[in-house]
Parts: sequence; C-alpha cells; structure tokens
Amino acid sequence: MAESEHAMPGRAAPVLYYHPLSSYCHKLLIAIDELGADVTLQVINPGDPDERAAHVARWPTGKIPLLMDAGQPVPESSIMIEHLQRHHAAAGRQLIPDDAAAALAVRLWDRLFDLYVMTPMQAFTADLLRPEDQRRPASVAQARSALVSAYDFIDQHLQARAGAGQAWACGDAFSLADCAAAPALFYAVAYEPLAPAHAHLAAYVDRLMDRPSVARTVDQARPWFQYFPGRAGLARRFFDPAST
Repeated sequence: MAESEHAMPGRAAPVLYYHPLSSYCHKLLIAIDELGADVTLQVINPGDPDERAAHVARWPTGKIPLLMDAGQPVPESSIMIEHLQRHHAAAGRQLIPDDAAAALAVRLWDRLFDLYVMTPMQAFTADLLRPEDQRRPASVAQARSALVSAYDFIDQHLQARAGAGQAWACGDAFSLADCAAAPALFYAVAYEPLAPAHAHLAAYVDRLMDRPSVARTVDQARPWFQYFPGRAGLARRFFDPAST
C-alpha cells in the first residue's frame, strides 16, 4: 500500500494484533483497507495461555484489537483508526474529516454504533457462550430491546440522510462511523433481524456489505463463522451451515 505522507522513511509498519472473527477487529480491518495503511497483521488466539500472557504484556487489558507502533501500544478501536489516519494513511485517504463540526458528527456516530449496536450484540454472544444452566434470559431480553431501540433511531437518522441524497452515516463520504457500523450491524442482525419498518437501515446494511473494504473483511472471516455463536442467523450468502 502507498506510504503515508506523514510516515517516517524506514519506519517499520505498525502491527495489528487481531482475531478474524472479532467485530472490533473487523472495524480496524475495514479502516486499514480504506486508509491504504501499511500495517502488519498478526492473528492471536486469546484462548491460548502463552499468547494471552504475551498479549497482556503488550497491553494490560489483554483486549483485541491492539495496534503496536514503534514499540508503543495504541489501544481502543476509534483511537487506533485516528492514529492510523494521522500517521500511516495513504495520501488523500481519510475517515475523519478535517472540518471540526463534521469530525464531531463522525465521532458521535462512531460511538453510537459502538455503544448501542455493538454492545448489546455482544451480550447475545456472551450469553450463548455460557453453559445452558447459567444463561440469563432477562439480560438477553434487555439486549434485544436495546437493539430494536437502536434500529429505530438509526433508521430515522438514515431517512434524513437519504432525503439529503447522502448514502453514508455522516454524509457523502464513507467514514469512521461506517467502519463501526458495518461489523456491529453484520453481527447484530444475526441475532435480531431488521423489521420491515427499518427499510432505510436495511438499505444501508446492503450498501455496507457491498463496500469493497467491508466485503474483503467479511471474506477473510468466512472460515471462522462456523465458530460464531449466532451463526444460525447469518445470511446464507455469508455462511452456509451445510458447507461445514
């Protein structure tokens, strides 16, 4: 990929520690693709004790994804993406606009997708990973209600954007907000499908899935979908149980 105009000559590419099935890792992979950033990808298995210990030594929370740049950890997905834009993006590539007001809107919708779609979606996954006798139906019901509420306000927002002729979450340009939206919605609709009333959101999901950076990220995850607890809800074009 093209070298960023901000990159230092001879500087080693940053390393992204990730897992191909992780929704937050997908957010980073989409952004790396969009930014044309030169990043070394390193898959880790958090379930392996030795790999887990090595990863905790890099960053105490042990969370993925994690970007290491010049030996320094850069944690948290939104911060990683902004760091990559500042220091490693190809010329002319950006996911956060220069205009302060527009940048604030992008950061807002990034947080909304993370907090109100990604978080309740992960509650479904967490519950399915528990032994059956330890599952929490009340927590799942709460997560389902939160997702439906999020679908409602996102659909209203997208309806307004469509009225202005804008295809993406924050306008005409694909942004950080869309990087967050794609994996959050991809996995969320496997647990709680969109209702007919969410037509604008459904069209947006289709646009996201057709975006080359998103399509490539989904493709690299296909071998792993058999391990996704909500795989039964994935569209057959992404995962066919008969193929496993």
